Amino acid sequence: MHQLCYRGQILDYGQLARLVQDVAAGLQGLGLERNQRVGVYLPKQFETVAGIYGAAAAGGVFVPLNPALKARQVCYILRDCAVRVLITSPDRLAGLRERLADCPDLRAVVLTGALPEDMLPAGYTLLTWDDFVAQGGAPPVRRIESDMAAIFYTSGSTGSPKGVVLSHHNMVVGAHSVSRYLENRPEDRILAVQPLSFDYGFSQISTAFTVGACAVLMNYLFPRDVIKLLEKERITGLGCVPPLWIQLVEQDWPAAIGEHLRYVTNTGGKMPRPVLSRLRALLPQTRVYLMYGLTEAFRSTYLPPEEVDARPDSIGKAIPNAEVMVVCEDGTPCEPGEPGELVHRGPLVSLGYWNDAARTAERFKPAPGQPAGIPLPEMAVWSGDTVRQDEDGFLYFVARRDEMIKTSGFRVSPTEVEEVLYASGEVGEAVALGVADDKLGQAIIVLATAPEGRAALDEKAILAYCRKEMPSYMVPRTIMAREAMPRNPNGKIDRKALAVSLNTAEGQP
Repeated sequence: MHQLCYRGQILDYGQLARLVQDVAAGLQGLGLERNQRVGVYLPKQFETVAGIYGAAAAGGVFVPLNPALKARQVCYILRDCAVRVLITSPDRLAGLRERLADCPDLRAVVLTGALPEDMLPAGYTLLTWDDFVAQGGAPPVRRIESDMAAIFYTSGSTGSPKGVVLSHHNMVVGAHSVSRYLENRPEDRILAVQPLSFDYGFSQISTAFTVGACAVLMNYLFPRDVIKLLEKERITGLGCVPPLWIQLVEQDWPAAIGEHLRYVTNTGGKMPRPVLSRLRALLPQTRVYLMYGLTEAFRSTYLPPEEVDARPDSIGKAIPNAEVMVVCEDGTPCEPGEPGELVHRGPLVSLGYWNDAARTAERFKPAPGQPAGIPLPEMAVWSGDTVRQDEDGFLYFVARRDEMIKTSGFRVSPTEVEEVLYASGEVGEAVALGVADDKLGQAIIVLATAPEGRAALDEKAILAYCRKEMPSYMVPRTIMAREAMPRNPNGKIDRKALAVSLNTAEGQP
């Protein structure tokens, strides 16, 4: 197919390559230097893909930002990794203007639309997309595969989001590995539904490009829109997270979709068995791949479709060109059936967390089982997730060791939610927790005390502030008032006690 499609428009690979080179030239014209960061804050469209690949072609590092993020989260990322050039739209720039002073390294903004009447303060270069890509050729930048290519931001269990640094080698090997087990081919038409800021979403276009297939970009409003586009574009490959699958299986599926939809994939959480059964009934000829991944290693495991009926709860085995181990706390291998930490080694292991040596040291450690004589040991990702392995080598997810909330396919840091709550001035103390939810995976519940001097919480005001300052998936479902918070012996809020009381109230085991 060799195409990129969006809203009925088509760019063949030759046209896309020329646009990418125009973007690279535009970035060099703005003075972008090797390894400097380029933020791309747009929904999925041609400019998004060209901006991403153009940044890499210019010798820079692309930083895709989820278009659902609000100004607070966007400016944190721009500041954290010192983004020099931002590619965005006029409406998104308008939402950022009041916070741009917090991004001292930003020097230029490229807009996919008309320039605003009220220009940015002095010190910024502001260009329209057309002027940006019309600056002419520029000399190619020499790169090697171990150079940085991208920074994908993902929430951690504590603190602010962390930037996972990926090399060109990581990206290329990952695309080849995934396209290999999915058996991608030039005839495929792959629908890119998930955000390109999500490694899983980006994988839809990188695997398509690897085999010369067609990638179809989509920004959907309703689940039924996905079904319509599957039929209209005769999609052969679709990847979604569990909350979207839950909504999709409730739609009416034209029988014709099953004639061309060759495979579907799931990651970002466990596929509920009833949803999997419904999906199999709707698409009896379609191959189902259940997967597990880490942004820190792009992708880790997959369950072959022929094993889905026999092992619907398994996350499978290691993807091609990777090794996944289950180890005890001392790093020794676990016995079959014994829970342990999932450790991933191989060429997909990323370069660590941007500008964060402490958190990198927590997750990136020498791979177990290496000969003692190796002076520079290979580093592996220690996931923090507990899994077990059966006698046949298939892996099963057990639990997360951290306090991450997994909602709507996104990883949400409780601390990040709490920081916004405190900024509102509407709470005294606040704790964000996740509770099981059939549709979301987990829903965010906030337990909070009233601010000093007030008799009660104003739940409506808190939620209104959250909707203004947070992407929709991060907004708490419920604000629950407490008179005081339980404490542990160190005087800190006892989050575990709160979680137990909340789960008991919610009827969870």
